[in-house]
Amino acid sequence: MKGRRMVPLLLLLGQLVAALEVPLDLPQPPTITSQSPKDHIIDPRENIEIKCEAKGNPDPSFSWTRDGAHFKIEEHPNVNMRPNSGTLEVDITKRRAESFEGVYQCTAENKHGKAVSDNIVVRQSRSPLWSKERLKPRVVQEGVSLVLPCEPPAGLPPPLIFWMDNNFQKLPQSTRVSQSLNGDLYFSNVRREDSRNDYICYARFPGTQTIQQKQPITVKVLNLDSINDTMAAFYNDTDLFSEAPADERMPSFLIPKDRHSSKVVLRGHKLDMECIAEGRPTPEISWTKDGSVLPAGRTSFLQFNKTLQIDDVSDSEEGVYRCTATNKFGSVHHTFHVTVKAAPYWISGPPSNLVLSPGENGMLTCRASGKPKPLIRWTKNVMPIESLEDDTMKVEDDMIIFRDVKTSNSAVYQCNVSNEFGYLLANAFVNVLSEPPRVLTPVNKKYEVIRNHRAMLDCSFFGSPIPNITWFKDSRSSTLDGDSYALHDNGTLEIRISRPRDSGKYTCVARNILGIFENHVFLEVKEPTHFLKQPEYQVIKRGRSVTFECKVKHDSSLTATMTWLKDDEELPDDDRFVVGAESLTITNVVDSDAGMYTCIMNTTLDHVSASAELTVVDTTPAPAVVDERPDPPTDLELTDQTKRSVVLTWIPGNEYNSHIKNFLIQYEDSLHHRGHWHNLTHVPGTKTSAHLKLSPHVHYTFRVLALNDVGWSQPSNPSQMYKTDPAAPDENPTGVQGLGTEPNNLIISWKPLTKLQSNGPGLHYKVMYREKKPGSEWITTNVANNSRFVVSGTSTFAPYELKVQAVNNYGEGPEPAVVIGYSGEDVPKSAPTGLRTVVRNSTMAEVGWKTVSDDSIRGFLKGYKVHYWRDHGVHRHHLDHVEKILTFSGNRSHGILPGLHPFSDYSFYVKVFNGRGEGPPSITKHFRTPEGVPGPPTSLVVSNPNLDSLTLKWSPPYDPNGHITGYTLKYQPVNNSNELGEEEVLALAANETSVTLPNLQYSTRYRFYLNAKTKIGAGPAITQEAVIMVDEGQSQTSHPKVWSRTVHPPLKERPASPFANVSSSVGDDGALISWEYWGSEKNVYVEYIANNSESEEEWQKELVNGSQNVKLKGLKGGLSYRVRVVAYGHHDQPLHSSDELVVTVPAMVSRQVDIATQGWFIGLMCAIALLILILLIICFIQRNKGGKYPVKEKEDAHTDPEFQPMRDDDCPFGEYSDSEDHKPLKGSRTPSNGTVKRDDSDDSLVDYSEGGDRQFNEDGSFIGQYSGKSISRETAEGPQSSEAPSPINAINSLNSFV
Repeated sequence: MKGRRMVPLLLLLGQLVAALEVPLDLPQPPTITSQSPKDHIIDPRENIEIKCEAKGNPDPSFSWTRDGAHFKIEEHPNVNMRPNSGTLEVDITKRRAESFEGVYQCTAENKHGKAVSDNIVVRQSRSPLWSKERLKPRVVQEGVSLVLPCEPPAGLPPPLIFWMDNNFQKLPQSTRVSQSLNGDLYFSNVRREDSRNDYICYARFPGTQTIQQKQPITVKVLNLDSINDTMAAFYNDTDLFSEAPADERMPSFLIPKDRHSSKVVLRGHKLDMECIAEGRPTPEISWTKDGSVLPAGRTSFLQFNKTLQIDDVSDSEEGVYRCTATNKFGSVHHTFHVTVKAAPYWISGPPSNLVLSPGENGMLTCRASGKPKPLIRWTKNVMPIESLEDDTMKVEDDMIIFRDVKTSNSAVYQCNVSNEFGYLLANAFVNVLSEPPRVLTPVNKKYEVIRNHRAMLDCSFFGSPIPNITWFKDSRSSTLDGDSYALHDNGTLEIRISRPRDSGKYTCVARNILGIFENHVFLEVKEPTHFLKQPEYQVIKRGRSVTFECKVKHDSSLTATMTWLKDDEELPDDDRFVVGAESLTITNVVDSDAGMYTCIMNTTLDHVSASAELTVVDTTPAPAVVDERPDPPTDLELTDQTKRSVVLTWIPGNEYNSHIKNFLIQYEDSLHHRGHWHNLTHVPGTKTSAHLKLSPHVHYTFRVLALNDVGWSQPSNPSQMYKTDPAAPDENPTGVQGLGTEPNNLIISWKPLTKLQSNGPGLHYKVMYREKKPGSEWITTNVANNSRFVVSGTSTFAPYELKVQAVNNYGEGPEPAVVIGYSGEDVPKSAPTGLRTVVRNSTMAEVGWKTVSDDSIRGFLKGYKVHYWRDHGVHRHHLDHVEKILTFSGNRSHGILPGLHPFSDYSFYVKVFNGRGEGPPSITKHFRTPEGVPGPPTSLVVSNPNLDSLTLKWSPPYDPNGHITGYTLKYQPVNNSNELGEEEVLALAANETSVTLPNLQYSTRYRFYLNAKTKIGAGPAITQEAVIMVDEGQSQTSHPKVWSRTVHPPLKERPASPFANVSSSVGDDGALISWEYWGSEKNVYVEYIANNSESEEEWQKELVNGSQNVKLKGLKGGLSYRVRVVAYGHHDQPLHSSDELVVTVPAMVSRQVDIATQGWFIGLMCAIALLILILLIICFIQRNKGGKYPVKEKEDAHTDPEFQPMRDDDCPFGEYSDSEDHKPLKGSRTPSNGTVKRDDSDDSLVDYSEGGDRQFNEDGSFIGQYSGKSISRETAEGPQSSEAPSPINAINSLNSFV
């Protein structure tokens, strides 16, 4: 009997211990914190990740099994275990993902135990292709049913099915045409419009994000009435119309086929039941369940009521379901017998970790269920628990009971629950520890809550044995319990209704046999947010402006933001909507502006909202009946009058077709605030009376307003006056605090009560105070007509306990709460000691000190101030004793000094300061910063320019920051589009201050970068740009001249202007202006104006379109221009401007050069000479040419496709016929060696010339003109052809020139 009684006690103990979270700095067995899902489907295109994360102390190590065998990661080069983790990362670039499929399990182990993950089944997702098949067209009679099979390939996970056409548009579905759960497309009856050739089934495989499509299916629907008798007779002999015509008929089921079917569904899964019927007209489907109703909220009717789906199935879903298909000819039924089974599931969650102290008792519970009932097996550190002999623990079904535990009981216990439908695996450790209590909630955590709301103050704790938690407030006079408070098992204190007096400091105390621990938190009770004026219903004419007012009051210590919505969505992005601090204005109202407008005021703790409707009407609206605001209530009457309450009744006014939503009751206090009406309470619109709670010593007058959908009514006439009797105050002043302004005083102040809160005449305050030390007695004084009291002659910064109580002629208020205040501060009397430094790098040092004792601070510690300065650089030429101060708030004992100069000596001292001021300085300590990178050279000047060289001179850096070890010079050409050429680099010695650069390109702009180096590295560079130009004046001699600009490196801190490094370079084609810009404005212009312009002409502008350089063209030579870069805002207002730059354009005179040496002139003369030579040759041929010959006829008879006759105007070289017959010279092709190549024709002008052994026919033509004789004659006479210039050679010469 004793053993049986012990189980509930152990259960309670286990639940309480389970709430404890073991801090990770304490020894503990491993806990699996993250793992991959049991069914882990991977993408075969991506690397595999099998997750296993665990925590423990010491950190656990990890191992894996695959398919029940140890998985040796080192034998798989593609597999890697993530550092400090058990997660496996598999690279599939060398092996296919499918080779890593299997069942994986992770083990996390340290010296306190082993934890295991679930069995993770790794499978790759698959999206197989559809088998290639040729689908026959489906020819059916109109009115019959039809099924188009989809039959998608099996994928992992299963694909999603949908039907579309060739244009990738979803096929329309309806009660007549719908898709089944397996993807087939069902027609209850077909129509002529169903004929089409693009019924395509698509399958989307979510694992690989791919889509496969089936071959299109063609459906042709025929109607006998539209076919002639002959065709009808033919079709009647076929199978198509072997049955009776598809007339109207009663329904029958296509799915399911039988009248009854059975389904098994698992608890928590979805239950899908499907009924698709055929018939004409199309049947309607309905669903019922025998003996009960379908579960609300979890039931869905899909596919036009053909599918019944129930989510999150429970045991109550077991039973008989009936689907009914009905049309005008009858109905048909199908019943589903549903059986609900269940894989194992937790009844009250998995077992929780158990922390016990040596010798304690405890219990692990593995409470699970299933259908059929699951089998529960326990293991300890993965070993079956039956194989272990331990008299301190006993297994009883789903529990392990521990008695008188020892440290050897610390282990990880596994609970495996399984049946035929699945399994559950949970790890829970038992950790046997002896630990004093600790509170894990942050110290001095501040909580904020709205008045009258619930407050939850955390006290997360740990200890072994389990600590006892108690809460105190302020003075710790008593523990917090009773109806106003609730203490939760996890240590949280709940204040059910927060009031202003609940603000203050709360102390959480944790105790066990090993010690005690305290933690302090603070609660601030804030005033709720409420409306002073809500937006009201508005009717506005189109084109007018309308304003919604929204005035809200909120706690001044909370940050509030106001948001406006239109029809519960964001306001349109339109300049007509102007949001003010307490209003929304819409200008030029249009019809689409009509709707519901909502004002929302959000603070960090609460929010309020109010809505009003906007109605837009025509400028000349037609008469229409619209709802109006209600008439004010009437006949106000006061009944059931008592000292602190009264019942107010009234009669509602006319509602005007809009029901009253609520009533607002207001009151006027003619004794204290005559003429001011205050909101008292709201009453639902269905009530006509209200029980009002009243305050003493008030002369009440009430009135009522009614609200309907249009707006508020006018106020009712006031009620008769009701005077309440005076009484003692119900509350004390708030905001009591004590602070001193001098070292020997204390000022006690408070927020006075209002006249309404005073409850009676003669209000004054009883102020009580005493120094907070043993033996001090309360000192009391009465204060009237004031909200502060000064206590003189106090000790410096001494704590005082303060109370302020409200009193009037009728008695005292409630006992006031005690507040701690402090007398005035004095400056600290001690200086920090133990100064130390740690130089982090050349520009940063950490300084430290020993903090000052609390009693010598003599006030509220504000922090420490470090005064430091640079004595000098090590080079001794930097003397800049400029003291800087860094402030470190709070009780700090160290700080960082940033931005120091490298290679310099520094000094510093430290002061502590409080609210009164600074204390005395500490001793001064010195330190030195190491070398750093140097600053830029002081100057870089270009001199001694020649046509291909120049000299650079520079000065060493002003801030060497160490010993200069050398210089690096880089230079490169820059073209007019600011593109950089190849960079040259020179290393220069530390003692060099100039260098001459030879072999530069004439008339090219160069950019030079020069920086200095120390042993730490190179510093920033100074940049110089130069271009060598020819200065050509009136003389013929050209002198090299350099136009240059210097660009200094950017400063450490950017100036206020977003422009920097504005520079210019002048070339023949204009002035290139460059700059740096980091502003956000997009409208950036380069503006320029003549420097000496007397007129007030406007600056010329060039829009730069986001670049950082622009070329100004059209500048007049010999003038200077003022140039600046300006960024403009949205309204063309200049927001930022660079410093002005003066650009001088030199007066460039045209170069006086010898024309005889110019290439273009020489080419022109050569061309003229050649043309004259060709004309002379042609004239010479004309003089020596024979008579006319009938060549034209022979050309016509022997047409060569490459030698087409030319028109008269095609030849500019004259003619070879006499004055009677004008036949043009025939074009010829000439080989590159200058000889005439004869292809198909032997024609040549040589054959027609006079002299030699020529033969003629009677008609005067050559004999054998086109025979091989001409070829031999050409060969024999070739050397003598020099006696007479040939026109062909002249043409060849011209071709060569061209």
